[in-house]
Amino acid sequence: MTSKQLADYSLPGTPESYWIATTQESNYPVLTGDIEADVAIIGGGIVGITSALLLKEAGLSVALVEAGRILHGVSGQTTAKITSQHHLIYDRLISHFGKEQALQYADSNQAAIEKIAFLVNSYNIDCDLLRKPAYVYAGSKESVDKLHKEVKAAKSLGIPASFEENLPLPFETYGAVRFDNQAQFHPRKYLCALSRQIPGNGCHIFEGTKIHKIEGEGPISVRTENNGIIKAKDVIQATHFPVDDKPGMMFSRLHQSRSYVLGVHMKESLPEGMFINAEHPARSLRSQPEGDGELVLVAGEEHRTGEGGNTKDHYRKLEEWVRSIYSVKSVDYHWSTQDVVTVDHVPYIGRITSDSKHSYLATGFHKWGMTTGTVAAMIITDMILDRENPWAKVYDPSRFKPLESAKTFFSQALESGKGFVGARVLPVPEDASQIAPGEGSIVKIGGERVAAYRDDAGAIHTLDPSCRHMGCIVSWNNAERTWDCACHGSRYNVRGEVIHNPAVHGLKNKKTEKTEK
Repeated sequence: MTSKQLADYSLPGTPESYWIATTQESNYPVLTGDIEADVAIIGGGIVGITSALLLKEAGLSVALVEAGRILHGVSGQTTAKITSQHHLIYDRLISHFGKEQALQYADSNQAAIEKIAFLVNSYNIDCDLLRKPAYVYAGSKESVDKLHKEVKAAKSLGIPASFEENLPLPFETYGAVRFDNQAQFHPRKYLCALSRQIPGNGCHIFEGTKIHKIEGEGPISVRTENNGIIKAKDVIQATHFPVDDKPGMMFSRLHQSRSYVLGVHMKESLPEGMFINAEHPARSLRSQPEGDGELVLVAGEEHRTGEGGNTKDHYRKLEEWVRSIYSVKSVDYHWSTQDVVTVDHVPYIGRITSDSKHSYLATGFHKWGMTTGTVAAMIITDMILDRENPWAKVYDPSRFKPLESAKTFFSQALESGKGFVGARVLPVPEDASQIAPGEGSIVKIGGERVAAYRDDAGAIHTLDPSCRHMGCIVSWNNAERTWDCACHGSRYNVRGEVIHNPAVHGLKNKKTEKTEK
């Protein structure tokens, strides 16, 4: 496809997550004053909501705050696979973490599947929960050996794994790792139902409440942008990427990546199961019941946030791929999601540092947050209640695995350096005349480097391109019309408002001496 054809490519379907489009919006109040609770929880996704429910069930009071609406972040954009099969992880875990901690990871995620099923049954939640096998398939002969090693590793940890020679997929594969008795669901139906159990008896959910600062250490003060304060003994940062990421140098041990989803209707039915390939770029398939038929979620095209180039191209590649293997009747939804990745690819769950007795975080789920987010809620709940948890060690945020982490750590440092220094010296256009309506670019206007966006009426809007997290230069994401930071994954809308942390404050307006038309 030529650059002009790509520029003319229209994104297919409604630009909204299917999960959000098919559930009623929440309407919890804004925190306007001061409040006290046993535990303050920042973030209204699967970690925050599940933690709040478990802590309330244990008799503690909780105050959960969300900057926007709950379940509009990563938990509302997921492909919603409930599985302990996290790509090809167990052979690597045994090699780099040892069998004891690999077993902790396996057991915890198997337990999370059953915990979700238990909560669905306990609260009688209609959320399309279905048990299905999960597959990682080989799209090339080169991947087959990796799959056999993964089956052997998973079996040694007690996971119901097997190697399947033939798959009922309409393209050539070379076998697959199969995990039985995994699951899928409608995540917002599940989590909205859990959230309704939280308010009352001293427990609260607040929406539209942005956190400005976390102060103290038992008691802790969580300050909001509108001057409200939550005073609590313990605080959980369940914000995907932690707001307070300086303890333990979290910012240097995490990066964020984006991937893309299409919701399609096909003439054929998807075979029973959830499927993802072993290679890059990722190609994931899973169905969702819809009336008398099904919607198929086609996902993949992962890249580091802020480094995706022409992001429309990722949707185009997914659409071309699914149309090449199935008879697609329509593409009805498209959306993207963002995931945090740790340097050793295992989440950080627990106390931020060994000295932080009352500050907890959960991050780095690397696209498998339905189970690992539930694991996080169970581990942190146990810690707050002074109960021993059998899985905590493998997820300890204070860990450092030299063999697994060093190369990635230095690679991330290099990427951050490129965003902070390199983007400041790269040549950019000297004016905004070539920016089309609805597009943005880093340009120089009046000798100053600015983030310039031309609205649909033709007017240019300029912002300081320095990310408010640590000063890296943002880049334009044309598929979502956002400014994205490659260093640590902060994202802003065209008005400069934060839509994805770790940044807390929006991009500054930048007036220029020269006005571009």
